Amino acid sequence: MTASVVRQAVDWLKLRGTKRNRDGMARYGIVAPKMFGVSVATIRQLGKRLGRDHELAVALRKTGWYEARMLTAFIAEPARVSSTQMDRWTRDFDNWAICDTLCFHLFDRTPHAWRKVTQWSRRREEFVRRAAFALLASLALHDRKTIDARFKRALPLIERAAVDERNFVKKGVSWALRSIGRRSRGLHMAAVATARRLAASTKPSARWIGKDALRELTSAAVRKRLAR
Repeated sequence: MTASVVRQAVDWLKLRGTKRNRDGMARYGIVAPKMFGVSVATIRQLGKRLGRDHELAVALRKTGWYEARMLTAFIAEPARVSSTQMDRWTRDFDNWAICDTLCFHLFDRTPHAWRKVTQWSRRREEFVRRAAFALLASLALHDRKTIDARFKRALPLIERAAVDERNFVKKGVSWALRSIGRRSRGLHMAAVATARRLAASTKPSARWIGKDALRELTSAAVRKRLAR
């Protein structure tokens, strides 16, 4: 049954892929060895039709197709995603889009999310390290139960990774810092202090992250939102 649904899902995706989409995605750094060229919005449509089905998500990932791997973000069952699966799926990340999508729509809902932030932040692989901070940003945006103190304890991870010059890592680090700073007034103060230290760094990547975060966190829009 699962094998049949996998074939149907892959065929459905293949029909909706185009070279124009593939070329457009490549311009934004979204490349993979096997891809049809299907937008995330279209992939989500299929995800809604299929519903949550963990065995199907695991089987789809094994096809190797980029769109099938993206689909796992919308149909895997967060409570059933194991720590080992998270590590395995993260090692397969080959672009920022699949990294961010799985972190934003699946990984941040698993019971292993916080532990993976710490573990992956120490890893050297570009998209594994980005995943640490994409996941931290996703938790800051979605996790309404965790107290501010835990997010404050994550700020040193941001400072340590800020020296990483790789483009996708530093953008992920900035995203995490900005997301924490928007979460509450207390975290805003702590994030701004971190951003100011980074902006004064002699390291180009840390300086870029600090200035990027400060632009948003000191904006009138963010201050108004936090005041409410």
